[in-house]
Amino acid sequence: MRKEQTGVLLVLVGPSGSGKGTVLKELLRTEEKTFLSVSATTRSPRPGEEHGKHYYFLSREEFQKLIEEDGLLEYASYCGNCYGTPRKAVMERLERGENVILEIEVQGAANVRRMYPEAVLAFILPPSLEELRSRLVGRGTEDPETVSRRLETALKELPFANECDYVVVNDQVEEAAESLRGILRASRCRQTVMAERVRRLLEP
Repeated sequence: MRKEQTGVLLVLVGPSGSGKGTVLKELLRTEEKTFLSVSATTRSPRPGEEHGKHYYFLSREEFQKLIEEDGLLEYASYCGNCYGTPRKAVMERLERGENVILEIEVQGAANVRRMYPEAVLAFILPPSLEELRSRLVGRGTEDPETVSRRLETALKELPFANECDYVVVNDQVEEAAESLRGILRASRCRQTVMAERVRRLLEP
C-alpha cells in the first residue's frame, strides 16, 4: 500500500533569546504527529538526561563514523563537543507521514537545506532588538558581557531570515505557535509534496 505523502521537515532558526524553544513547546503541546528531532552529541550526559530522549550520546569514534557514512543531516562543533542531526531517525518519521522539527543554529540550517532541499525553514524573529536584550537579561543566567556577545551574534544571524521560507515574529507565543501550525499545514500541500497524488489521478 502506497503512503499518501511524507511528513514535513521544519527547521526552526533564530537568535538566542528569540524564544524558539518556548514557541516550539507550545506548538508540540497540541500538534499531532509532530516531533522534535533528537540530536546526537559527544558530550557526557547531564544529571537526568536519557540516551535517545534528550540526546543520542555517542563517542567521538561513533560520531565520526556517522559523518563518514553520510548519516548526519548537519553537524557542528561547540565548546569542544560535536552535535548533529541523525539522518536515519528523521527520515523514518518523515516516511511515516509524521512531521519532524529541528531547532538548530543558522549554519546547521543551511546545511540541512543542502542535504534535504524539501526542508522548510522558518526564522523566529524577536519583535525588536530592545525586546531581545530584555529577554536575555531577564534570564538572569548570563553576565552583561555574555549578553552583549549574544546580541552581536544575533545581528550576524538576522540576515539569514532572508534565506528562509517563512519569518515568524515572536511577539505573543500562542500567535507564533499558531503561525507555525499554518506553515506545517501549508507545507503539506506544496506541489512537490502532492506531485505523486496528482500523477496517480492522471494514470489511465
